[in-house]
Amino acid sequence: MVATFLALIVKEQKPNFAFLLIVFTGCTIFLFLIDQIYSIIHMIEKLAANANVNMVYVETILKIIGIAYIAEFASHITKDAGQGALAAKVELAGKILILAMAVPILTVMIETIINMIPTG
Repeated sequence: MVATFLALIVKEQKPNFAFLLIVFTGCTIFLFLIDQIYSIIHMIEKLAANANVNMVYVETILKIIGIAYIAEFASHITKDAGQGALAAKVELAGKILILAMAVPILTVMIETIINMIPTG
């Protein structure tokens, strides 16, 4: 909140400095959250191991979640820089990467469902 108020005050005099302040603050918040993110990932991996889930799928899902967060973060920074059109392209790229990573999981799910259907 303090950074937001500072950025609003500084933006009138030095817009570039205000933008850098917001980017720095966002990165600092992310760095403070790394320990929590690591704990969550470790907990999910432990749960998956206990449930005998193939770790390839868990890792893929975690990568998809990471791509979503990074794409959103990059998009917001790009919007803050006044580049709305570029922000939309960043979001689109993130969505395409997510879809590309999800295809193998979707394929396995569809194959499993097809194998469950009785032929007759």
